[in-house]
Amino acid sequence: MRTLPALAASATAAVLLLTGCTTASQDGGAASTAPADESTALPDLSAIEVDPEVEALVPEGVSEDGTLTVGSNLEYAPVEFVDADGKTPVGLDIDIVTAVAATMGLEADVQNAGFDSIIPAIGSKFEVGFSAFSVTPERLETVNMVSYFTAGSQLAVAKGNPDGVAPDDLCGVTVGVQTGTIQQDELGDMDKECADAGKDAIDVLPYDSQSDVTTNLAGGKLQAMYADSPIVAYAVEQTEGSVETLGDITDAAPYGAVVAKDDTELAEAVQAALQKLMDDGVLAQVADAWGSGEAVLTTAELNPAG
Repeated sequence: MRTLPALAASATAAVLLLTGCTTASQDGGAASTAPADESTALPDLSAIEVDPEVEALVPEGVSEDGTLTVGSNLEYAPVEFVDADGKTPVGLDIDIVTAVAATMGLEADVQNAGFDSIIPAIGSKFEVGFSAFSVTPERLETVNMVSYFTAGSQLAVAKGNPDGVAPDDLCGVTVGVQTGTIQQDELGDMDKECADAGKDAIDVLPYDSQSDVTTNLAGGKLQAMYADSPIVAYAVEQTEGSVETLGDITDAAPYGAVVAKDDTELAEAVQAALQKLMDDGVLAQVADAWGSGEAVLTTAELNPAG
């Protein structure tokens, strides 16, 4: 997208740009495949060596086929999305799980799935989930989670905030959000507060694809969108300023790799792999290349307090 002319704040041009580069509602969300920070090179993930201590922790049922089956919703750039070829998974989480699998002596097999369908399929269809899952008490009741990254929530509006949206009062505002995200739950709570205060309801419009949320914000259908802070920052960059952030980042919380609740062995192997990559600086290098190096954790914690 950086090679295209500036959008000059045109919402119509922004829609054409986004729909020309992303087709999330059809094929999973192709977008610009370059990391956010082009000055920082992505480490050579193919050069990552197997760690024997980590490999020894991998359950035989996982290691026997040489692959780690990963569920991910490839519609959440820059954390996980689809390359310009329309099929190859790319993004921050994809690079991280590729490195995790290599450290475990495996190859990552990333499979696209609806965001809210991944956790129910962990332990059956998928061995692990890497899809910008915020650690929450509700999720910890049903799965194991290993922390590796931190992100908050942030609002975005069209350039110049033409509707005068106030970040601390969304009553009466049309807000787009991806289905199944923690932000959708938060908007539901905010809407109840509006009702209790006798104010207009928040018009929450959920979409299966985050790229559809961004496109509709740039196109004027939405007055605001609500998403993880790295996703909002990337949307601002990819629309070349036709979308801008609103207010501060709030409710910072860790992302967690997801493993079945009854599979403690695999959870501990994932934890060991992530910790190894943190200690070696690989995770920070990967995140730096995607513009989020400061958000990498230094300790991979199993089931941290959500």
